[in-house]
Amino acid sequence: MKAKFLILLCLPALAACASTATTRGVSLPAVSDSPLSSVAGLDIVMGKTASQLTRLFGDPQLNISEPPARKLQFASGACILDAYLYPPEAGGEQRVTHIDTRRSDGAEVDRVSCVNALRRR
Repeated sequence: MKAKFLILLCLPALAACASTATTRGVSLPAVSDSPLSSVAGLDIVMGKTASQLTRLFGDPQLNISEPPARKLQFASGACILDAYLYPPEAGGEQRVTHIDTRRSDGAEVDRVSCVNALRRR
């Protein structure tokens, strides 16, 4: 009898653990939505494909795929650039929607300056 009573007391707690989440469509970042798209000097990077970046900067030091995203990292003595690529909503090849730049010690560095430094390698 006590066991049945204990089980009945635990049921509400177990029910609270049940997931009620619904599946939603994933909204991918678009190049046109990025505030970096309008920054002069970043147009040579924003919206580009992985192969275009490789032609511009050479082989990436890191190439990490976490579907649907991809991160490419390019580095020189001056800076490190992380480019984040996502496929367009309509499908197709992944394109750069955001970039981060920094020095090897983690300090901030201007994005345009970093892009230009990497182009000169």
